[in-house]
This record gives sequence, structure tokens and C-alpha cells, in this order.
Amino acid sequence: MTSRDGTRIGFLRQGSGPGIVLVQGAMGTARNYEKLAEALAPAFTVITPDRRGRGMSPRPYEENHDIARDVEDVDALLAETGAEWVYGLSSGAMITLEAARTLPRVTRAAVYEPPFYADGIDRDGVRRLFTEVGEGDLPAALVTALLVSRTAPAPIRLMPRPMARRLAGAVLTADDRRTGPAAKLRDLVPGVRYDFHDVAGMDGRMPSFAALDKPMLLLSGTRSPAFLRESIRALHQVLPQSQHIEFDGLDHSGSWNDGSPVVVAAALREFFHSM
Repeated sequence: MTSRDGTRIGFLRQGSGPGIVLVQGAMGTARNYEKLAEALAPAFTVITPDRRGRGMSPRPYEENHDIARDVEDVDALLAETGAEWVYGLSSGAMITLEAARTLPRVTRAAVYEPPFYADGIDRDGVRRLFTEVGEGDLPAALVTALLVSRTAPAPIRLMPRPMARRLAGAVLTADDRRTGPAAKLRDLVPGVRYDFHDVAGMDGRMPSFAALDKPMLLLSGTRSPAFLRESIRALHQVLPQSQHIEFDGLDHSGSWNDGSPVVVAAALREFFHSM
């Protein structure tokens, strides 16, 4: 399938029933949603794309990238498949929100922890990340991405950056030896520029979603960072038609293969079938 600017967007399709598009977050591909798609397939036609710049949708990053391009990709998928519903995680949740706000094809949507930063994202950190990726220093970029997103585990937050960089390098090297079809971390790190560009571009824009008068489901987990839980509660107050579910024991990866996708799928089925 081809998006408006000519980008080829690859996607997987499975199941039967009303169509739902799953939009992944940073450092993920369509494969991270395999178990969620499997759980949804008996009730929905599940469309799982790779976002531009990764996997089935390769495209070199461009400095003038804008979240509108990602929204156009969603719109093209909806037109191609006839789907009307969208679900997104993290930066994919930001894309989903903007798609629901601007695209008539989207009739309802669900999001898992869109990363709104009440005090603004660390723009110096974002610039450092882009420089590190541009220089090919992927271990440093991985550390910076975790720190800027405020999702770094405590050891990474507390250790000196040179030590954290060495640890990240060891993780990347170990992942290089992993077998199987899933994308390597080393191939995914450069794509986080899309994610951080999109999230930074949404700074301060939560009030604009007061105009999003469509049914919305907001999901979060009790083990996620506090700022994500606070931001989704704030978004719940802004959206005219929203319900919020917080899953006990789930974290930011709740809907990915290594989370609890069956639990998330149950909430999505109930919401999208409550017409």
C-alpha cells in the first residue's frame, strides 16, 4: 500500500469482522503485536502495519518529518482496508489521537499511555539523540532515548552515562546474536527519531483534543511511570467522550507480546463492540 507522499507501508492482515488498525510505539514493529492481533482476530479484521522507517515500511529519516505524515499513513491504511477503528501505544497513541482528531474515516479509537510531558519533553536530549544516531553511536542513542522518554530502568538512570553506554552496547551485541524473524534492536534504534519528532511536536497540544468528539478508550497500567499515568488522567478530563481503564500490574508494554495482550484485547473488544 502507498501513502500520500509515496511511502510504501507494509502491513499484516488477519481475522474477520470490523477492521481495526494497530499502531506500534517506539522500538517496535508489527511483530510486537502478534499476540494482541491473535487475541483480537476472532472478532476483528486486524491490520498491523509497520510504521514508516522500519520493517516492512523502509524509508530514510528526513529532518522535515511531521506527525501529519504518520497520520496520512493511517488514513491510507483505512482507505485500503475499509477499517474505521484504530488502537495505538505510546508514540503510536499520539499518532492515533491525531488521526482520530483529523480523519473522518476514524469513528472511534483507543490509546495506551500517550506520552504527554506536563513540563515539556527534554528538547536538548532530543537533539543529542539525533546527533548520536547521525554519528552511528547507537549505544549512546539507546541510553539517551530511554532517559529522554523517562522510561529508563533505575540502573540506567543512576549509573554514570559512560557506564550506561557500555551496558547498552553489550545489550545491542547480545541482541545481534539472537535468532528469529523479529527485528534487531540495532535496526530499530535509528527509527526512534520518528517517534521523538512526533512526541515533541505534540508538546502543549493536549487541549486541542477537546475538539475530538468521538468515543475514545484510554488505557494505562499501574506499573507504568507516574507521568504517563498522570497524563492519561489529564487527557480523560479533556476528551468529551472517553473512558479510562487502568490495568493492575501492567506496565508501558502491556499490549505487546511480553506484556498482557490478552487482558488488553478483552478491553478493546468490549469497547469497540459497544456500539
